Amino acid sequence: MTRLSFFRSPIANEIRDEGREEGRASAKAEAVLKVLDARGITLTDAHRQHLTTCQDLNLLDTWFDRSLAATTAEEIFAGGTEA
Repeated sequence: MTRLSFFRSPIANEIRDEGREEGRASAKAEAVLKVLDARGITLTDAHRQHLTTCQDLNLLDTWFDRSLAATTAEEIFAGGTEA
């Protein structure tokens, strides 16, 4: 008989929640990359890594909003890691 108690435990729920957050962040970063690609804005390797490793959903939202109007990558990432 398989024990399913772990899958209902608080730690299992926490692990699932973390996975969902990572998935949301990854999807937002991908959306920014698609917008920038469509607009012909090139990212440096450092910008690309900064974007794809970011887990801050609010910051990713800010970058997405900026990507819609910015003409350079510097405009998108202005202010470093602050929204």
